[in-house]
Order: sequence, then C-alpha cells, then structure tokens
Amino acid sequence: MPRIAFFCMEYGLESDFKIYAGGLGILAGDYLKAARDMGLPIVGIGLLWKQGYTRQVLNEKDYPVDTYPNYKYDFLEDTGIKIRVKIRNRDVYCRVWKVDNFDNAPLYLLDTDLDENEDRWITGQLYGYFEEERVAQEMVLGIGGIKALKALGIEVDVYHLNEGHAVFAALELIKEQMQKGLSFAEARELVKEKVVFTTHTPVKQGNEEHTYRRLDYMGAFDFFTPEQMGEIGGIPFNMTVAGLRLAGKANAVSSLHNITANNMWAHIDNRAEIIGITNGVHRPTWVSDKIVQNTSNPGGLWEVHKGLKQELIDFIHKRTGQKLDINKLLIGFARRAVPYKRGNLIFKNNDRIEPLLKEGKIQIIFSGKAHPLDDEGKEIIASQVGLARKYPGQVVFLEDYDMEIARYMTRGCDVWLNNPRKPMEACGTSGMKAAMNGVLNLSVLDGWWAEACRDGKNGWQFGDGMSADDFTGDLEARVIKQDRNDLTALYDVLYTRVLPTYYNNREEWLKMMERSIDSTYDRYSARRMLGDYYNLLYQ
Repeated sequence: MPRIAFFCMEYGLESDFKIYAGGLGILAGDYLKAARDMGLPIVGIGLLWKQGYTRQVLNEKDYPVDTYPNYKYDFLEDTGIKIRVKIRNRDVYCRVWKVDNFDNAPLYLLDTDLDENEDRWITGQLYGYFEEERVAQEMVLGIGGIKALKALGIEVDVYHLNEGHAVFAALELIKEQMQKGLSFAEARELVKEKVVFTTHTPVKQGNEEHTYRRLDYMGAFDFFTPEQMGEIGGIPFNMTVAGLRLAGKANAVSSLHNITANNMWAHIDNRAEIIGITNGVHRPTWVSDKIVQNTSNPGGLWEVHKGLKQELIDFIHKRTGQKLDINKLLIGFARRAVPYKRGNLIFKNNDRIEPLLKEGKIQIIFSGKAHPLDDEGKEIIASQVGLARKYPGQVVFLEDYDMEIARYMTRGCDVWLNNPRKPMEACGTSGMKAAMNGVLNLSVLDGWWAEACRDGKNGWQFGDGMSADDFTGDLEARVIKQDRNDLTALYDVLYTRVLPTYYNNREEWLKMMERSIDSTYDRYSARRMLGDYYNLLYQ
C-alpha cells in the first residue's frame, strides 16, 4: 500500500489546538483521523503556528477586531530533528514536532520560533502578514517539509499537496533529482509520478499569485531559472497552476467542483487531469453517538435531537445571555464571512423575514470569521451582529467561530442554511456534518449538496441550481438576477415547505431526518474519501 505524505498549511484536530482557520484545516484534520482509524500509512506535514489564526471578537461598537494570543502546547513531542531552509539568503532553522494526541495519524509540524533565527516569526500567524511572509511560510512548509521527512527517515511513495501552499515541496523534489544529474525536464517528469494535488476553491483569492521579483528575492528560485519557473507556474507565478503542472494526478472536492475546476483551468497546458473526489467528514468527531444509536427509532431520534438542541440552546445562553425556545424552528448559518457566501441573504426582504421573527416562527444563529485583512467580510459580520441586536431572542451571533461552536451547531440546529452563489462553493463539509446528525439542509445546489440533495426527501434545495451564467446582461446584472432568483426561492421554500412540515407534520420531519442520515452517513464520510484517494489518486 502506498505510503503518503500529506502537506497542508492548517489542521483542525481539536478546537483549542489553534493551528487551523477554517474548512481546509478541518478537512485535513478529519483526513488524518480517518487515516488513523483505517490504519493507513499516512503522515501529515504542517506548521506550528504560535498565534494561530485570528481570535476575532467584537468591540464596544459590535465590530469584529482581531487579537493574537501566543499559544503554548505541552503535548507536543520534540523529535529532536532540526532542518534548515534558506530564505532571503538567510538560514532559517526549523524544529520538528510530532503530534498524534487526537487519534490522528502522525502529524509533523515545523516551527521557526527558535533563538538562532533572525526570522523566528515566520510561523507566527496562519495566513497573517503580507506576501513576503506568506512566501516564507510556504517555503518552510514545502521545502522544509521534504527535508523533515528525510531527516526523520520516513519513506514516501506519494506526496499529496493539499492546495497550492505546498507546491515548493514538488520543486524541492525536482531539485534533488537535478542534483543527481537529471535534466530539469527529466526530473520534473520523474517527480510528477509521485505527486498528487488537490484544488479547493474557484475563488480568485484562494489561488495565489506571486511576482517573480518577490520569489527571486525570497530565494524560491534557488536551483531554477526564471524560464523554468515560468514553465511551471506562469507569469506571475500562480501556485494552483504550479500544483496542477507538477502533479501527475489532481482532484477537485465535489462532482460539481470538478466541472468548475476543469472549466476554470482549461487554458492551462501540460496540467494534470482533474477528477472529482468529494470531501468527507470524520464521523466520530462530528456525529453524536446518540444519533447513530437511534437512527432507526423515530421516537428516540426526536428525543435525542431535542437533547442536542437543548445543549446548543444552553451553550448560546452561556455565551450570549440569550435564551432560545426549544419548540421553535432553529436555523443555523456558520460560514467564513465573504460576499459570495451571502451571509445576509435571508434578510434581504424585510417584508418576508420580519413577520416570521416577530411571530416567533423561526430563530437564526449566525457564526463565522472574516480574514483579518478583509474589511468587506467584517462588514458582513457587523451586519449579522446588528440583526442579533435588532431581534433579541430570535437572532443570535456567536463570535470567534471555531470547532466547538461548529460541533454544537451542526448537532443542535433544526435546519442548516447554505446559500453561496453557485458555483463558488467547492464543497461545504459543514452541511455533511449537519446532515449526518439529522439536521436538514436548506441549500442552493452548489458544492456537495448538488449531488446529495433529494429535494423534499432528505432536505431542500432552492434556486433550482441557477448560476449567473443562466441570466442575461453584464456580470453585475446577472449576479443581481441570480441573487433575486435565489432570495425569492428561499422564502418560497421556507414558507410553503419547511415551516409547514416542522410545525404541522412531525412524522414527515422525522422521516426526512432519517433519510438525511441514511443518505449521507457512509457516502460523505472521510473513510469513503480516503478509499477514493487510494483507488483514484494514490495507486
């Protein structure tokens, strides 16, 4: 069985182990946990973030602000290994720590916070700082990761680069072969046989580009000429393009995303074929044991759900002082705060939403974070907080979204709302977690839900899978029409299908909960995902 080294910038293994930011890290953590469950020969490579991602809290004006505490972890195992990466023409030393405390396959984390380093803060903030430090972080992950594996004596058959952040790992492997006497072309072809690449997002900001001047100054060219770097990543150097050209095989993270990614990168020559392998979640981490035990017992399932809903309500009361009603429909929306996810879509027509709130028909929980440098995302959060202030007891905002909040929400809500602009959502694994807990998805047909939805059976769709391309006019006009279409459809489904079923047909609601669990529990598990990786990418 092939031995895999999995490279990723972030890992979500446990809520208080702050080396994750969002969905990419949660997926990576679930991947390592499933690998451990299945006894697979997989190791993870990452960075030990001293300050993690932002701790994002609300100030006295209800506006999100970023704080950066220093974290120390007493469970890290010092491997005794130090490796060296040359960055900005200076030696940067990296200590290698091992983590396997969370029922995960071994994870090796590189740490630059050492006395001998002039650049000790490279591993300070996850996705923090600006372009120069981002390149330095990616050089430590990729180049340093390959050196760490060799120093640890870990033999690897396949190098899995999870997103473009890790592409310097493949360049380091090519460099090693060229130092043995192979030409650039020969070394590149040899390395491609051992590298696979996963692309995760159609969003432009998620597909990094760096100028050649910056890469040259940072030392990323190192062994390569500008022409060779251009042949790999284009001009400017695009990390996703490089990943696709350096890998022998590549995958998108859902069936729909596979179509989107192949269209998006169709103009890139000499790239790996992109296939679709839909993400999955680690069931022991995210699915309540009580739900699993009562799936085929409708009465028991409802009582368990009520218990989990009460736990969420108690958690909210402890965090915010607000007390929600267990008998009222509870809608959850937890997402990274970016415009395409349309965090306030449900509030875009006050005449339709306000009566439901004033009559006590629905309750809504918002949670999420914006990137520290994303002012537009922070405005979205501020508006959600404003709604919570306007409708106390009906709308709640939970600040500093993390794995703990996610676990309570995906187990305790009645409905999981998701309304990105199709096709911008690559997958959306939070909806899988909700579905496996019997929380019914109410979502546009994007990401994983486009392949999982059985409308009216295991959840609901709205918008009929329309994207901006289905409308006429310039891009701005088409997006406005897409938003209007989805908003009208959301209210229609909520008023005519969701609310009547919840309040007037409990038997059907329970059947839908059972179908939600049955249709997702195996199909969208991390076990299935890893099986697909071995069968379709690693062999």
